[in-house]
Amino acid sequence: MNDQSNAPRGEPGNGAPRTTPVKSAIFDDYTLSEIRRAAATGLYDIRGGGAKRALPHFDDLLFLGASVSRYPLEGYREACGTDVTIGARHAETPLHLKTPITIAGMSFGSLSAQAKEALGRGANAAGTSTTTGDGGMTPEEREHSNLLVYQLLPSRYGMNPDDLRKADAIEVVVGQGAKPGGGGMLLGQKIGARVAEMRTLPEGIDQRSACRHPDWTGPDDLEIKIGELREITGWRVPIYIKVGASRPYYDVALAVKAGADAVVLDGMQGGTAATQTVFIEHVGIPILAAIRPAVQALKDLGMHRQVQLIVSGGIRNGADVAKALALGADAVSIGTAALVALGDNDPRWEDEYRRLGTTAGAYDDWHEGADPAGITTQDPALAARLDPVAAGRRLANYLAVMTLELQTIARACGKSHVHNLEPEDLVALTVESAAMAGVPLAGTDWIPGRTG
Repeated sequence: MNDQSNAPRGEPGNGAPRTTPVKSAIFDDYTLSEIRRAAATGLYDIRGGGAKRALPHFDDLLFLGASVSRYPLEGYREACGTDVTIGARHAETPLHLKTPITIAGMSFGSLSAQAKEALGRGANAAGTSTTTGDGGMTPEEREHSNLLVYQLLPSRYGMNPDDLRKADAIEVVVGQGAKPGGGGMLLGQKIGARVAEMRTLPEGIDQRSACRHPDWTGPDDLEIKIGELREITGWRVPIYIKVGASRPYYDVALAVKAGADAVVLDGMQGGTAATQTVFIEHVGIPILAAIRPAVQALKDLGMHRQVQLIVSGGIRNGADVAKALALGADAVSIGTAALVALGDNDPRWEDEYRRLGTTAGAYDDWHEGADPAGITTQDPALAARLDPVAAGRRLANYLAVMTLELQTIARACGKSHVHNLEPEDLVALTVESAAMAGVPLAGTDWIPGRTG
Protein backbone atom coordinates (compact mmCIF):
# COMPACT_ATOMS: atom_id res chain seq x y z
CA MET A 1 0.00 0.00 0.00
CA ASN A 2 1.40 3.39 -1.05
CA ASP A 3 1.79 5.93 1.74
CA GLN A 4 0.92 9.38 0.34
CA SER A 5 0.36 11.05 3.71
CA ASN A 6 3.48 13.20 3.35
CA ALA A 7 3.01 14.02 -0.32
CA PRO A 8 2.14 17.65 -1.17
CA ARG A 9 -1.58 18.22 -1.89
CA GLY A 10 -2.38 17.42 -5.49
CA GLU A 11 0.79 15.44 -6.10
CA PRO A 12 1.07 11.63 -6.16
CA GLY A 13 3.42 9.98 -3.66
CA ASN A 14 6.19 7.44 -4.20
CA GLY A 15 6.61 8.35 -7.86
CA ALA A 16 3.10 7.26 -8.87
CA PRO A 17 2.12 8.54 -12.34
CA ARG A 18 -0.07 11.64 -12.46
CA THR A 19 -3.56 11.23 -13.98
CA THR A 20 -4.60 13.45 -16.88
CA PRO A 21 -6.67 16.44 -15.71
CA VAL A 22 -10.33 16.10 -16.76
CA LYS A 23 -12.64 19.07 -17.20
CA SER A 24 -16.28 18.66 -16.30
CA ALA A 25 -18.82 18.23 -19.08
CA ILE A 26 -21.29 20.16 -16.93
CA PHE A 27 -18.91 22.88 -15.73
CA ASP A 28 -17.20 23.44 -19.09
CA ASP A 29 -15.05 26.48 -19.92
CA TYR A 30 -18.00 28.57 -21.13
CA THR A 31 -20.07 27.75 -18.03
CA LEU A 32 -17.20 28.63 -15.73
CA SER A 33 -16.63 31.93 -17.54
CA GLU A 34 -20.34 32.75 -17.31
CA ILE A 35 -20.39 32.05 -13.57
CA ARG A 36 -17.40 34.36 -13.12
CA ARG A 37 -18.99 37.07 -15.29
CA ALA A 38 -22.28 36.89 -13.38
CA ALA A 39 -20.45 36.96 -10.05
CA ALA A 40 -18.46 40.02 -11.10
CA THR A 41 -21.30 42.05 -12.62
CA GLY A 42 -24.58 40.88 -11.05
CA LEU A 43 -26.13 41.09 -14.53
CA TYR A 44 -27.55 38.43 -16.83
CA ASP A 45 -25.99 38.07 -20.28
CA ILE A 46 -27.73 39.56 -23.32
CA ARG A 47 -26.95 38.64 -26.89
CA GLY A 48 -28.48 38.25 -30.32
CA GLY A 49 -28.92 35.22 -32.56
CA GLY A 50 -30.53 31.92 -31.72
CA ALA A 51 -29.69 28.84 -29.69
CA LYS A 52 -26.05 27.80 -30.04
CA ARG A 53 -26.27 24.47 -28.24
CA ALA A 54 -26.34 21.29 -30.36
CA LEU A 55 -29.99 20.43 -31.06
CA PRO A 56 -31.78 17.87 -33.23
CA HIS A 57 -32.06 19.52 -36.62
CA PHE A 58 -32.65 18.83 -40.29
CA ASP A 59 -29.16 17.35 -40.66
CA ASP A 60 -30.50 14.35 -38.74
CA LEU A 61 -32.80 13.50 -41.68
CA LEU A 62 -31.94 12.05 -45.10
CA PHE A 63 -33.92 11.80 -48.33
CA LEU A 64 -34.53 8.51 -50.09
CA GLY A 65 -33.66 9.30 -53.68
CA ALA A 66 -35.44 7.51 -56.50
CA SER A 67 -33.93 4.41 -58.10
CA VAL A 68 -35.92 1.35 -59.23
CA SER A 69 -38.92 1.68 -56.93
CA ARG A 70 -39.27 5.40 -57.68
CA TYR A 71 -38.78 7.30 -60.94
CA PRO A 72 -36.58 10.42 -60.79
CA LEU A 73 -37.01 13.51 -62.95
CA GLU A 74 -34.31 14.64 -65.36
CA GLY A 75 -32.58 17.75 -64.04
CA TYR A 76 -32.85 20.90 -66.16
CA ARG A 77 -35.13 19.09 -68.65
CA GLU A 78 -38.23 18.22 -66.65
CA ALA A 79 -39.94 21.02 -64.76
CA CYS A 80 -40.11 21.14 -60.99
CA GLY A 81 -42.35 23.89 -59.66
CA THR A 82 -41.42 26.03 -56.65
CA ASP A 83 -44.26 28.56 -56.51
CA VAL A 84 -46.54 28.92 -53.51
CA THR A 85 -49.61 30.98 -52.70
CA ILE A 86 -49.94 32.30 -49.15
CA GLY A 87 -53.18 33.50 -47.61
CA ALA A 88 -55.98 32.51 -49.98
CA ARG A 89 -58.31 31.42 -47.16
CA HIS A 90 -59.93 34.84 -46.69
CA ALA A 91 -57.82 37.49 -48.46
CA GLU A 92 -58.79 38.98 -51.81
CA THR A 93 -55.12 39.34 -52.79
CA PRO A 94 -53.04 36.48 -51.43
CA LEU A 95 -49.28 36.47 -51.89
CA HIS A 96 -47.99 34.58 -54.93
CA LEU A 97 -44.32 33.70 -54.40
CA LYS A 98 -41.91 32.23 -56.94
CA THR A 99 -40.03 30.40 -54.20
CA PRO A 100 -41.22 29.06 -50.84
CA ILE A 101 -38.37 30.87 -49.05
CA THR A 102 -39.36 34.17 -47.40
CA ILE A 103 -37.49 36.76 -45.34
CA ALA A 104 -38.37 36.88 -41.64
CA GLY A 105 -39.28 39.98 -39.67
CA MET A 106 -36.27 42.02 -38.55
CA SER A 107 -36.86 45.58 -37.44
CA PHE A 108 -35.43 48.89 -38.47
CA GLY A 109 -33.74 49.70 -35.21
CA SER A 110 -32.34 46.25 -34.80
CA LEU A 111 -31.01 46.56 -38.37
CA SER A 112 -29.76 49.60 -40.24
CA ALA A 113 -31.89 51.26 -42.91
CA GLN A 114 -29.38 50.02 -45.50
CA ALA A 115 -29.83 46.44 -44.33
CA LYS A 116 -33.62 46.71 -44.48
CA GLU A 117 -33.42 48.08 -48.01
CA ALA A 118 -31.05 45.28 -49.02
CA LEU A 119 -33.46 42.65 -47.70
CA GLY A 120 -36.23 44.14 -49.81
CA ARG A 121 -34.07 44.27 -52.91
CA GLY A 122 -32.93 40.68 -52.52
CA ALA A 123 -36.44 39.38 -51.86
CA ASN A 124 -37.74 41.23 -54.92
CA ALA A 125 -35.13 39.75 -57.20
CA ALA A 126 -36.00 36.26 -55.97
CA GLY A 127 -39.75 36.79 -56.28
CA THR A 128 -40.54 36.42 -52.61
CA SER A 129 -41.62 38.52 -49.61
CA THR A 130 -39.83 40.30 -46.80
CA THR A 131 -41.16 41.41 -43.40
CA THR A 132 -40.94 44.63 -41.41
CA GLY A 133 -40.31 43.64 -37.76
CA ASP A 134 -40.95 45.65 -34.60
CA GLY A 135 -40.82 49.41 -34.99
CA GLY A 136 -42.79 50.10 -38.13
CA MET A 137 -42.31 50.46 -41.87
CA THR A 138 -39.60 52.62 -43.44
CA PRO A 139 -40.12 54.32 -46.82
CA GLU A 140 -36.98 52.63 -48.19
CA GLU A 141 -38.28 49.22 -47.21
CA ARG A 142 -41.70 49.81 -48.77
CA GLU A 143 -40.19 51.27 -51.94
CA HIS A 144 -37.86 48.34 -52.54
CA SER A 145 -40.21 45.50 -51.50
CA ASN A 146 -42.83 44.35 -53.96
CA LEU A 147 -44.26 42.02 -51.33
CA LEU A 148 -43.98 43.39 -47.81
CA VAL A 149 -45.45 41.71 -44.72
CA TYR A 150 -46.20 44.15 -41.89
CA GLN A 151 -45.64 42.85 -38.37
CA LEU A 152 -48.00 43.81 -35.56
CA LEU A 153 -46.27 43.21 -32.23
CA PRO A 154 -47.27 43.70 -28.58
CA SER A 155 -45.25 46.93 -28.40
CA ARG A 156 -47.21 48.58 -31.26
CA TYR A 157 -44.10 50.66 -31.93
CA GLY A 158 -44.49 52.46 -35.24
CA MET A 159 -47.91 50.93 -35.86
CA ASN A 160 -50.44 53.03 -37.72
CA PRO A 161 -53.44 52.25 -39.96
CA ASP A 162 -51.91 53.96 -43.00
CA ASP A 163 -48.95 51.60 -43.03
CA LEU A 164 -51.25 48.64 -42.41
CA ARG A 165 -53.08 49.56 -45.61
CA LYS A 166 -49.78 49.80 -47.51
CA ALA A 167 -48.81 46.25 -46.56
CA ASP A 168 -49.28 43.15 -48.71
CA ALA A 169 -49.91 40.98 -45.64
CA ILE A 170 -50.10 41.46 -41.87
CA GLU A 171 -48.29 39.23 -39.40
CA VAL A 172 -49.62 39.29 -35.84
CA VAL A 173 -46.64 38.29 -33.71
CA VAL A 174 -47.67 36.35 -30.63
CA GLY A 175 -44.15 35.04 -30.05
CA GLN A 176 -40.89 34.05 -31.67
CA GLY A 177 -38.69 31.01 -31.40
CA ALA A 178 -35.76 32.53 -29.53
CA LYS A 179 -38.03 33.76 -26.73
CA PRO A 180 -41.57 32.34 -26.73
CA GLY A 181 -43.36 34.06 -23.87
CA GLY A 182 -40.88 36.94 -23.80
CA GLY A 183 -40.92 40.52 -25.03
CA GLY A 184 -38.58 42.43 -27.30
CA MET A 185 -35.50 44.39 -26.37
CA LEU A 186 -33.72 47.27 -28.09
CA LEU A 187 -31.06 48.95 -26.01
CA GLY A 188 -30.55 52.70 -25.89
CA GLN A 189 -27.36 52.80 -27.94
CA LYS A 190 -29.41 51.78 -30.99
CA ILE A 191 -32.27 54.22 -30.42
CA GLY A 192 -31.15 57.20 -32.44
CA ALA A 193 -33.28 60.11 -33.58
CA ARG A 194 -35.03 58.33 -36.43
CA VAL A 195 -35.73 55.13 -34.51
CA ALA A 196 -36.98 57.17 -31.54
CA GLU A 197 -39.32 59.20 -33.75
CA MET A 198 -40.79 56.08 -35.40
CA ARG A 199 -41.33 54.35 -32.05
CA THR A 200 -42.36 57.47 -30.11
CA LEU A 201 -39.54 56.92 -27.63
CA PRO A 202 -36.89 59.14 -26.09
CA GLU A 203 -33.46 58.84 -27.70
CA GLY A 204 -30.89 56.68 -26.00
CA ILE A 205 -33.30 54.95 -23.60
CA ASP A 206 -33.62 51.17 -23.48
CA GLN A 207 -36.83 49.84 -25.06
CA ARG A 208 -38.40 46.79 -23.41
CA SER A 209 -41.44 45.48 -25.27
CA ALA A 210 -44.35 43.70 -23.64
CA CYS A 211 -44.50 39.91 -23.73
CA ARG A 212 -48.17 39.83 -24.73
CA HIS A 213 -50.59 41.95 -26.73
CA PRO A 214 -52.70 44.42 -24.71
CA ASP A 215 -55.82 43.82 -26.83
CA TRP A 216 -56.55 40.21 -26.03
CA THR A 217 -56.11 37.47 -23.47
CA GLY A 218 -57.09 34.45 -25.55
CA PRO A 219 -58.09 33.16 -29.00
CA ASP A 220 -61.62 34.58 -28.83
CA ASP A 221 -60.24 38.09 -28.38
CA LEU A 222 -57.64 37.40 -31.08
CA GLU A 223 -60.45 36.56 -33.47
CA ILE A 224 -61.96 39.98 -32.79
CA LYS A 225 -58.60 41.67 -33.43
CA ILE A 226 -58.17 39.81 -36.71
CA GLY A 227 -61.63 41.02 -37.70
CA GLU A 228 -60.57 44.61 -36.97
CA LEU A 229 -57.45 44.19 -39.09
CA ARG A 230 -59.53 42.84 -41.96
CA GLU A 231 -61.86 45.83 -41.74
CA ILE A 232 -58.94 48.28 -41.74
CA THR A 233 -57.48 46.65 -44.85
CA GLY A 234 -60.79 45.96 -46.58
CA TRP A 235 -60.37 42.17 -46.42
CA ARG A 236 -57.69 42.61 -49.06
CA VAL A 237 -54.52 41.16 -47.49
CA PRO A 238 -53.73 37.89 -45.70
CA ILE A 239 -53.43 37.81 -41.91
CA TYR A 240 -50.62 35.66 -40.48
CA ILE A 241 -50.22 34.56 -36.86
CA LYS A 242 -46.63 34.00 -35.72
CA VAL A 243 -45.92 31.80 -32.69
CA GLY A 244 -42.77 30.55 -31.03
CA ALA A 245 -42.52 26.77 -31.00
CA SER A 246 -43.62 25.53 -27.57
CA ARG A 247 -47.01 23.83 -27.85
CA PRO A 248 -47.38 23.76 -31.64
CA TYR A 249 -50.47 21.55 -31.89
CA TYR A 250 -52.65 23.73 -29.68
CA ASP A 251 -51.16 27.07 -30.78
CA VAL A 252 -51.70 26.31 -34.46
CA ALA A 253 -55.21 24.99 -33.86
CA LEU A 254 -56.20 28.11 -31.96
CA ALA A 255 -54.61 30.39 -34.58
CA VAL A 256 -56.74 28.68 -37.24
CA LYS A 257 -59.83 29.03 -35.04
CA ALA A 258 -59.11 32.75 -34.69
CA GLY A 259 -59.19 33.11 -38.47
CA ALA A 260 -55.53 33.13 -39.56
CA ASP A 261 -54.82 32.78 -43.27
CA ALA A 262 -51.33 31.46 -42.49
CA VAL A 263 -49.37 30.43 -39.40
CA VAL A 264 -45.66 31.17 -38.92
CA LEU A 265 -44.02 28.66 -36.57
CA ASP A 266 -40.59 29.68 -35.28
CA GLY A 267 -38.28 27.13 -33.62
CA MET A 268 -35.72 27.87 -30.90
CA GLN A 269 -32.87 28.06 -33.42
CA GLY A 270 -34.50 31.23 -34.73
CA GLY A 271 -32.61 34.43 -34.07
CA THR A 272 -33.38 37.57 -32.13
CA ALA A 273 -31.81 41.00 -31.93
CA ALA A 274 -31.25 40.87 -28.16
CA THR A 275 -32.52 38.60 -25.41
CA GLN A 276 -31.24 36.98 -22.25
CA THR A 277 -28.94 34.09 -23.16
CA VAL A 278 -30.71 31.85 -20.65
CA PHE A 279 -33.96 32.49 -22.53
CA ILE A 280 -32.46 31.70 -25.93
CA GLU A 281 -30.91 28.42 -24.80
CA HIS A 282 -33.57 27.04 -22.46
CA VAL A 283 -37.05 28.06 -23.63
CA GLY A 284 -38.93 26.62 -26.60
CA ILE A 285 -38.34 23.56 -28.76
CA PRO A 286 -36.39 22.88 -31.98
CA ILE A 287 -38.24 23.41 -35.24
CA LEU A 288 -37.71 19.73 -36.11
CA ALA A 289 -39.89 18.79 -33.13
CA ALA A 290 -42.57 21.37 -33.94
CA ILE A 291 -43.50 20.79 -37.58
CA ARG A 292 -45.33 17.46 -37.37
CA PRO A 293 -47.61 18.45 -34.43
CA ALA A 294 -48.45 21.68 -36.26
CA VAL A 295 -49.27 19.80 -39.46
CA GLN A 296 -51.37 17.34 -37.48
CA ALA A 297 -53.39 20.20 -36.02
CA LEU A 298 -54.08 21.51 -39.52
CA LYS A 299 -55.07 18.05 -40.74
CA ASP A 300 -57.36 17.46 -37.79
CA LEU A 301 -59.15 20.69 -38.65
CA GLY A 302 -59.27 19.87 -42.37
CA MET A 303 -57.14 22.96 -43.09
CA HIS A 304 -53.79 21.54 -44.21
CA ARG A 305 -52.70 23.38 -47.38
CA GLN A 306 -55.66 25.76 -46.95
CA VAL A 307 -54.06 27.60 -44.04
CA GLN A 308 -50.40 27.80 -44.98
CA LEU A 309 -47.70 26.77 -42.50
CA ILE A 310 -44.48 28.79 -42.71
CA VAL A 311 -41.65 27.44 -40.54
CA SER A 312 -38.45 29.11 -39.44
CA GLY A 313 -35.55 28.63 -37.06
CA GLY A 314 -32.12 27.64 -38.34
CA ILE A 315 -32.95 27.27 -42.05
CA ARG A 316 -29.61 27.37 -43.90
CA ASN A 317 -29.82 25.70 -47.32
CA GLY A 318 -32.06 24.06 -49.88
CA ALA A 319 -31.89 20.71 -48.10
CA ASP A 320 -33.35 22.27 -44.94
CA VAL A 321 -36.14 23.78 -47.02
CA ALA A 322 -36.87 20.47 -48.76
CA LYS A 323 -37.07 18.63 -45.43
CA ALA A 324 -39.40 21.23 -43.93
CA LEU A 325 -41.70 20.95 -46.95
CA ALA A 326 -41.57 17.15 -46.87
CA LEU A 327 -42.71 17.23 -43.25
CA GLY A 328 -45.75 19.27 -44.28
CA ALA A 329 -44.79 22.96 -44.30
CA ASP A 330 -45.82 25.19 -47.20
CA ALA A 331 -42.91 27.63 -46.96
CA VAL A 332 -39.99 28.64 -44.77
CA SER A 333 -38.63 31.91 -43.49
CA ILE A 334 -34.99 32.87 -42.98
CA GLY A 335 -33.46 35.57 -40.79
CA THR A 336 -29.94 34.83 -39.57
CA ALA A 337 -28.97 33.21 -42.87
CA ALA A 338 -30.23 36.26 -44.76
CA LEU A 339 -28.03 38.53 -42.62
CA VAL A 340 -25.01 36.34 -43.34
CA ALA A 341 -25.78 36.63 -47.05
CA LEU A 342 -25.82 40.42 -46.69
CA GLY A 343 -22.38 40.29 -45.04
CA ASP A 344 -22.91 39.69 -41.33
CA ASN A 345 -19.97 38.02 -39.53
CA ASP A 346 -17.83 38.30 -42.65
CA PRO A 347 -14.12 37.47 -42.11
CA ARG A 348 -13.17 40.68 -43.95
CA TRP A 349 -13.95 42.50 -40.68
CA GLU A 350 -11.98 40.06 -38.52
CA ASP A 351 -9.62 42.67 -37.08
CA GLU A 352 -12.55 44.76 -35.90
CA TYR A 353 -14.38 41.74 -34.51
CA ARG A 354 -11.28 40.92 -32.47
CA ARG A 355 -11.19 44.45 -31.08
CA LEU A 356 -14.76 43.82 -29.91
CA GLY A 357 -13.59 40.70 -28.09
CA THR A 358 -14.98 38.15 -30.53
CA THR A 359 -14.31 36.66 -33.96
CA ALA A 360 -16.07 36.36 -37.32
CA GLY A 361 -18.69 33.65 -37.06
CA ALA A 362 -19.22 34.17 -33.33
CA TYR A 363 -20.20 37.85 -33.20
CA ASP A 364 -23.61 38.07 -31.52
CA ASP A 365 -23.53 41.33 -29.54
CA TRP A 366 -25.97 42.89 -31.97
CA HIS A 367 -27.60 44.90 -29.18
CA GLU A 368 -24.44 47.00 -28.77
CA GLY A 369 -24.85 48.62 -32.19
CA ALA A 370 -21.15 48.29 -33.06
CA ASP A 371 -21.47 45.83 -35.96
CA PRO A 372 -18.45 46.34 -38.26
CA ALA A 373 -20.47 45.04 -41.22
CA GLY A 374 -23.00 47.90 -40.88
CA ILE A 375 -25.99 45.57 -40.55
CA THR A 376 -27.06 45.40 -36.88
CA THR A 377 -26.23 49.02 -36.09
CA GLN A 378 -27.60 52.55 -36.08
CA ASP A 379 -24.15 54.14 -36.22
CA PRO A 380 -24.21 56.19 -39.49
CA ALA A 381 -20.53 55.57 -40.21
CA LEU A 382 -20.83 51.84 -39.77
CA ALA A 383 -24.18 51.59 -41.59
CA ALA A 384 -22.66 53.40 -44.58
CA ARG A 385 -20.32 50.44 -45.08
CA LEU A 386 -23.20 48.34 -46.37
CA ASP A 387 -24.10 48.95 -50.02
CA PRO A 388 -27.79 47.93 -50.20
CA VAL A 389 -27.61 47.25 -53.93
CA ALA A 390 -24.63 44.90 -53.68
CA ALA A 391 -25.93 43.31 -50.48
CA GLY A 392 -29.35 42.78 -52.06
CA ARG A 393 -27.68 41.08 -55.01
CA ARG A 394 -25.84 38.70 -52.67
CA LEU A 395 -29.10 37.83 -50.92
CA ALA A 396 -30.81 37.19 -54.27
CA ASN A 397 -27.96 34.89 -55.31
CA TYR A 398 -28.26 32.98 -52.05
CA LEU A 399 -32.04 32.57 -52.43
CA ALA A 400 -31.55 31.38 -56.01
CA VAL A 401 -29.05 28.74 -54.89
CA MET A 402 -31.34 27.54 -52.10
CA THR A 403 -34.20 27.22 -54.59
CA LEU A 404 -32.05 25.26 -57.06
CA GLU A 405 -30.92 22.94 -54.26
CA LEU A 406 -34.55 22.43 -53.28
CA GLN A 407 -35.47 21.55 -56.87
CA THR A 408 -32.50 19.18 -57.17
CA ILE A 409 -33.70 17.16 -54.18
CA ALA A 410 -37.32 17.19 -55.30
CA ARG A 411 -36.39 15.91 -58.76
CA ALA A 412 -34.22 13.19 -57.22
CA CYS A 413 -37.31 12.04 -55.31
CA GLY A 414 -39.40 12.05 -58.51
CA LYS A 415 -41.43 15.16 -57.72
CA SER A 416 -42.65 17.64 -60.33
CA HIS A 417 -43.36 20.23 -57.63
CA VAL A 418 -41.54 20.82 -54.35
CA HIS A 419 -44.83 20.59 -52.45
CA ASN A 420 -45.15 16.97 -53.54
CA LEU A 421 -42.33 16.04 -51.17
CA GLU A 422 -43.71 13.98 -48.28
CA PRO A 423 -42.63 12.22 -45.07
CA GLU A 424 -42.34 8.94 -47.01
CA ASP A 425 -39.32 10.47 -48.77
CA LEU A 426 -37.41 10.80 -45.47
CA VAL A 427 -35.58 8.65 -42.95
CA ALA A 428 -33.88 9.64 -39.70
CA LEU A 429 -30.34 9.01 -38.48
CA THR A 430 -31.13 9.09 -34.76
CA VAL A 431 -33.90 7.77 -32.55
CA GLU A 432 -34.57 11.32 -31.33
CA SER A 433 -34.99 12.80 -34.80
CA ALA A 434 -37.11 9.85 -35.92
CA ALA A 435 -39.48 10.42 -33.00
CA MET A 436 -39.62 14.18 -33.51
CA ALA A 437 -40.08 14.13 -37.27
CA GLY A 438 -42.31 11.08 -37.32
CA VAL A 439 -40.25 9.25 -39.96
CA PRO A 440 -38.58 5.83 -39.76
CA LEU A 441 -35.11 5.27 -38.40
CA ALA A 442 -32.85 4.64 -41.41
CA GLY A 443 -32.71 0.98 -42.40
CA THR A 444 -35.86 0.13 -40.43
CA ASP A 445 -39.59 0.75 -40.53
CA TRP A 446 -39.57 1.84 -36.89
CA ILE A 447 -40.95 5.23 -35.94
CA PRO A 448 -40.34 5.61 -32.19
CA GLY A 449 -43.58 6.00 -30.30
CA ARG A 450 -45.75 5.04 -33.27
CA THR A 451 -44.83 1.53 -34.34
CA GLY A 452 -43.80 -1.64 -32.49
